Amino acid sequence: MKVTVLGGAAACPNPGQGCSSYLIEHGSSSLLLDCGPDTLSTLRQATDYRSIDAIIISHTHADHTLDLIPYRYGLRYEPAGERHRIPLWLPPDGSQFLERLASALAHDDEGSLEFFESTFDLREYGTDHDYEIGPFRLRFCRTFHAIPCWAVQVECDDGASITYLADSSFHPALIEFASGSDVLICEGTVVGSSDGGSYELQTHMSAAQAGDLATAAEAGQLILTHLWSALGFDNYESEARRHFSGVLHRATPGLVVETK
Repeated sequence: MKVTVLGGAAACPNPGQGCSSYLIEHGSSSLLLDCGPDTLSTLRQATDYRSIDAIIISHTHADHTLDLIPYRYGLRYEPAGERHRIPLWLPPDGSQFLERLASALAHDDEGSLEFFESTFDLREYGTDHDYEIGPFRLRFCRTFHAIPCWAVQVECDDGASITYLADSSFHPALIEFASGSDVLICEGTVVGSSDGGSYELQTHMSAAQAGDLATAAEAGQLILTHLWSALGFDNYESEARRHFSGVLHRATPGLVVETK
């Protein structure tokens, strides 16, 4: 199983880098985790965007969803290729978000209900049971963010696992959820203060907290993501490395990380 990073910026794209989106592949099967702005072009460089088996959305903030709009237009209007509706898994009540978004985009001949449903098979996941999509087994965990948000763990039939924690403040429940992950995709939105300490945030983690969480979860590899270029990528990496001694990657478009 492998993950290709398509973005990794926080809130808005960095220069040359879109926001949150990650392609998971195993054999000929693939999942897309989130679809933030300025990431669809990177996805298209990595694979045929029409062949994705399912899209999973962690929460409805714009930096995790906005490229669903050009994705929809591509699926509907691109002249080449077979047309089919891609399963789009949304958090609870996520369909209401898409309907509101569509109401601002649909033209007179397009109803808001049909705007996304014409190209995506809309579904909502719950956290009370696992889901199977091809060779992937998915389970979800509520995170600790400004709006309802869910982390997702993708496990393959060979036992390999990739855990994406989406957006969240630090919480021990996430350590248990991510325990033993071969690859952990964890935000580290904030870097520490000048005295070496880290800010305690209610909705996001620092790079140090990401490192602590990866260490506590005994993750094999850490992809540090959701970063501001203005804060200095080297600062993020050095802070995370002080708290995690395993294999550390900084999210960059096109980065490929494989499970061991």
